[in-house]
Amino acid sequence: MVVSRSSAAMAAMAGKLSFGAAALPLQEEVKIHGVEVDQGLRFDSHVKTIAKKASHRISALRRVASFLDRKERLLLYKAQVRPHFEYVALAWMSCAATHKKRPDSIQHRALRLIDVSPPSHPEPERPLDSLEHRRDVAAIVVFHKSQVQKVLRLAGLRHPLRVSTRSTRKVLNGGDAVEVPRSHGYQHQRTFAGRVSRMWNLFTAVVPHVREMNTQCQNDGS
Repeated sequence: MVVSRSSAAMAAMAGKLSFGAAALPLQEEVKIHGVEVDQGLRFDSHVKTIAKKASHRISALRRVASFLDRKERLLLYKAQVRPHFEYVALAWMSCAATHKKRPDSIQHRALRLIDVSPPSHPEPERPLDSLEHRRDVAAIVVFHKSQVQKVLRLAGLRHPLRVSTRSTRKVLNGGDAVEVPRSHGYQHQRTFAGRVSRMWNLFTAVVPHVREMNTQCQNDGS
């Protein structure tokens, strides 16, 4: 697979990649550890696939729903359906909003079947958060492990700290804030690097001294 924005890239590379004496045929998408990666890194087909799998699980849940109470139906959804939406979600979170609505619509179907309030409902007792909220929380947790806890296997996700900047409205004095990757493409802005860096800067502005808090938690745990 050739990853490129140019539609002529695949034709230009056809027959030029080989393994030994055998020419490798190019594909429009490949599957890696259960994730379908296309040549444009849009993950549209992957979201369609997981939405289809989850929809089949919802149909199976509907057939047994009459034998289960509300709590058991909710538990079955969390165990058998929602993991499809969250598997490697930080990798395909850059897909278009129209495709990310598919999992949301399926979750709403499941909540109607379970007879609970949807995530967008203002009711304080709603049992589930939205899928986007769960992706954002997971992104912040992973970024905290790489940026603050310095986990080695996540070293590639670290961002350089942001230098002090001046603004007529607000002044950010560096601290734990990180540099936000500059990009004019909406798809790149939705990627993990672009989205989590903006969320992290907002998070550190509301919760200052993140590093000191992490050190204190480690000391308290020890």
